[in-house]
Amino acid sequence: MSQYDVIVVGAGFSGAVMAERFASQQNKKVLVIEQRPHIAGNCYDYTDDSGITVHHYGPHLFHTNKENVWQYLSQFTQWTPYEHKVLGSIDGKLVPIPFNLNTLYQLYPDGQAQEIEALLVKHYGAGGKVPILELRKSKFVALQQLAELVYQKFFVNYTTKQWGCSPEDISPEVTARVPIVVSRDDRYFHDKYQAIPSQGYTQLIGNILKHDNIEVRLNIDATTLLRLNCKTNKVIFEEHEFAGKLVFTGMLDQLFEYTEGELPYRSLQFDFQTIDKKEFQPSTTVNYPNEHAYTRITEFKHILQQQSDKTVIVKEYPQDYDRHDPQKNIPYYPIFNAENQQRIDVYKKRIEGFVNVISAGRLANYKYYNMDDAVENALCLSCQVMKSREGLM
Repeated sequence: MSQYDVIVVGAGFSGAVMAERFASQQNKKVLVIEQRPHIAGNCYDYTDDSGITVHHYGPHLFHTNKENVWQYLSQFTQWTPYEHKVLGSIDGKLVPIPFNLNTLYQLYPDGQAQEIEALLVKHYGAGGKVPILELRKSKFVALQQLAELVYQKFFVNYTTKQWGCSPEDISPEVTARVPIVVSRDDRYFHDKYQAIPSQGYTQLIGNILKHDNIEVRLNIDATTLLRLNCKTNKVIFEEHEFAGKLVFTGMLDQLFEYTEGELPYRSLQFDFQTIDKKEFQPSTTVNYPNEHAYTRITEFKHILQQQSDKTVIVKEYPQDYDRHDPQKNIPYYPIFNAENQQRIDVYKKRIEGFVNVISAGRLANYKYYNMDDAVENALCLSCQVMKSREGLM
């Protein structure tokens, strides 16, 4: 008989929230198993020798319109307000992204910019967001040309680098979502709540997991401790049948030993540099759509407005995921197409056969979740389980 009522695989947002809900709301004994040497998943951050908070897996910028998510997380952290602004390197200039009226006036002569602004406001309204696919259909040549400029200069090369595909392979549905913003609001996000945990994401996740009923084990591959018996649809933990709940936030294809095929991802390679100067660039993130092999540079000290004589930057190089290569074996972005959707559906169908297994989070659902999406998903799942008969255990 196991000493645990619930086993959670993964100590990122999804796993931590599920663990906390079972521990605090149902008084369950919870074991959290994490294969990395740290908690917080891809949100893991730390303070370096210069006093700068560095995001180890690339920049994570919290924003949400979800009141329940904001209130839940606010129990575990103080917040530092932060509104993200991105610049793009376009024809030797650093201009705001997404493309807005400020961008327009930096790239066009004033007279031409005024003409285009008037057309945008008249036909799409001040403050509107216009997909470039819609602009391409405009009867006005100036707007057609604007759409083409945004597509060519801001979108297509960046997306080609990010996803490792040719422009012809980029879905028109993706192109359709690229907006032109009819305002001078340079913010990248427009959510009600935009802030960063004042002491970092690692401490936030640590506070969520700081419950007497929760035990965390790091540096452990969960598959060495548990497995699924697909003949009996039972969970086996440390060679004994486990009747409690298993919350799995990892890759379903790995859990089933890739029996239905491997799911592809895009990964990232990070090049961190500590530089002996107070500031490297004028904003947190600068995108490079049309030059260099990397897609963007992030300078971390801008996020929490930290003071230091040094600065830390990171360049991001997109790459294919390869689970056999330690330089490429972190899955960041699922690759959405019909074949992969069919494959994940098969894995999800198989997991449904195990009545005491819950799949949660970005990897298990093969979806790109923002942080607030992951938290909301975990809160909803835990609420559903607690209302069910199985949740009563």
